[in-house]
Amino acid sequence: MILTYSRQGFILFFAMLLQTLQTNAQQTASKTNFNQGPTWTSDNGNGTFTNPLFYDEFSDPDLIRVGDDYYLTGTAMHAMPGLPVLHSKDLVNWDFVCYVVDKLDFGPAYRLENGLDIYGQGIWAPCLRHHNGQFYIFTNVNGQTTQLFTATNAAGPWTQTKMKKSFHDLSVLFDDDGKVYVVWGYDEVHLAELTADLTDTKPGTEQVIVPKGSGAGEGCHFYKINGRYYITNTNYDPLCYQVCLRADKPTGPYEINVMSAKENLGVGTGWQHKNIRKGPPFELMPPVKNFVGSIPMHQGGIVQIQSGEWWGWSMLDHNSVGRVTALSPVTWKDDWPYFGLPGNLTRSPRTWIKPSTGFSSPPHAPYQRSDDFAAGKLQPIWQWNHVPVDKKWSLVKRKGYLRLQSLPAPDFWTARNSLTQRAIGPESVATTSIETGGLKSGDVAGLALLNLPYAWIGISKEDGTTKIKMFDHQTGKVTIAKATASRLWLRVHCDFDTEKAVFSYSSDGNIFRDLGDTIIMVFQLRTFQGVRFSLFNFNTSNIEGGYADFDDFIVQEPRPHGLTQPIPYGKVITLTSLADSTLLVNWKDFVRPLPGKDRFAEGGHAHFRVLDRGNGRIALQSLVDSGFVTVKGLGGMAEVRIEKEEKGEASLFQWQDMLRGDLMLMSIATHRYLIADPNAKSLTSADAAGTRPDRKDGSCFTWKIIE
Repeated sequence: MILTYSRQGFILFFAMLLQTLQTNAQQTASKTNFNQGPTWTSDNGNGTFTNPLFYDEFSDPDLIRVGDDYYLTGTAMHAMPGLPVLHSKDLVNWDFVCYVVDKLDFGPAYRLENGLDIYGQGIWAPCLRHHNGQFYIFTNVNGQTTQLFTATNAAGPWTQTKMKKSFHDLSVLFDDDGKVYVVWGYDEVHLAELTADLTDTKPGTEQVIVPKGSGAGEGCHFYKINGRYYITNTNYDPLCYQVCLRADKPTGPYEINVMSAKENLGVGTGWQHKNIRKGPPFELMPPVKNFVGSIPMHQGGIVQIQSGEWWGWSMLDHNSVGRVTALSPVTWKDDWPYFGLPGNLTRSPRTWIKPSTGFSSPPHAPYQRSDDFAAGKLQPIWQWNHVPVDKKWSLVKRKGYLRLQSLPAPDFWTARNSLTQRAIGPESVATTSIETGGLKSGDVAGLALLNLPYAWIGISKEDGTTKIKMFDHQTGKVTIAKATASRLWLRVHCDFDTEKAVFSYSSDGNIFRDLGDTIIMVFQLRTFQGVRFSLFNFNTSNIEGGYADFDDFIVQEPRPHGLTQPIPYGKVITLTSLADSTLLVNWKDFVRPLPGKDRFAEGGHAHFRVLDRGNGRIALQSLVDSGFVTVKGLGGMAEVRIEKEEKGEASLFQWQDMLRGDLMLMSIATHRYLIADPNAKSLTSADAAGTRPDRKDGSCFTWKIIE
């Protein structure tokens, strides 16, 4: 065959060939450069862990031990699939096992049809149990009776059964006499005995065991320990705290004791709605200085591990990133369990020694957050916003791509087949690359922050033209940029410390341009979830339009570890108080905070060498006289002095990275924190129970390496 080309045709041919090669190169580079990167991992790799266990939402957690194995589940709300089950050997490193239910469909609202939705509803507050070789999950579902799921293997298959009644925030106890009890309620606690098939209560057994106004709230976890009955429970008035109920019989009478209070890990309440039912624009309340609200550890339970230690888990309403899960050592005193350590009960450390389960897994996260869509199935991190239309999305129509077919919707909030995953803190950057050649008029496809208010950046096809748009639900403002290529990169950068997000776009995957105003991310109870990343495609012309091909989704985390910086072992450092910028110095025979220009702060008086004592613990040795910072006077004020020699635990401190460039030093002798009171100008002591959100009470320090 002989081919002939005109000069113009020849040039056109090579132009098309070059464009094809460039497109293929971009696609190849995208797959080649695909790299999940490090994600938040609680295990510090030095024998310690840092709270939270997961820096994304894992709310209403329930946890059990089965032999040497631990299992965890939590709330899913309207996200599908639902009821995640995680497994661990050491309580710190967790692996995803399965979702118990692929789809929960009780009508149009579950499918975002007919203008209906189940935002903030669906599956919530599950109770996980194991008895006689069988796993049980009892869970609330709005508008339905409590649902029971059973399996002989945590990985499934799971069988679903409808119970006869609905039990708010229930917990179930399989007693050793063969009876099965359920407790539930809000502000008052109900108890009843369940029937043998676990679907109903036995007639005449229901009663109120804790009346209203007694100090109990909701979120029960029911246990029998050494012949006594214990119920952990959360109260929300005036601030979140966790209580424990105790009785000699399941029917009571119950005593109530506070077991966890005030522990907010140095984080305060962020942006919130004043009235979520009015808007947009919504009336938003800015953060209130040092107000903690519902952040402190609450709504959790306890478990005894192989070594005999007790550990507790709970959640914190951690502002717009969602309700996160934390792990705490438990101390028993007078037959009451307390979160925290001796000398500092009801307060939990951000960083502590890992549980002694006899097993130690390598540090890892339960999920892979990034996805190149080449596996033929979605990564477990993904969940659909409501029940999806399966025929309108695909991973096989174009190998290595997620194809979303647009469905009619007036806006993102009502768009079906939006694929979501939990945003991750304390800071994360989500980037997706999208090909827009399949879009039709009225289609809008892109990357969103699912929240209320929500925001998105996307590609809009209108009257034959393609535009890049950023939409801010709070203001209704649309910011537009010109689309110069059929393949574009969309990005959002979320800082959950400041609760601000910025959208950007790129035509080459390298140079990104910001688009639109900075977004305020808000904690809200309309979705009852934290902020979620979302990939979407909907059509505003009330038709089924075209399709968008997403090549990949990459999550990058600037601060993915509990140790944001390595502990400076062997280095000489200075410690500066966040409260008043004074230096910690060795003056005569004791340690004291003094202004940086004070004559005693000159030379080596402010210099301390950090000595490694294992498990993230340090000793501080003064360069002036080689003495050691030591806690004295344990019977009263825990004064801090310089001793010529180390004095065991009195000279040891647990390094606590506070994730924002500052640290706290926990005395191993007192289990309280080094504090230099800026108001009293007193000697340094080690009796701070914790810190407040502004971290200017004298217990938080920055450090600088001198040599």
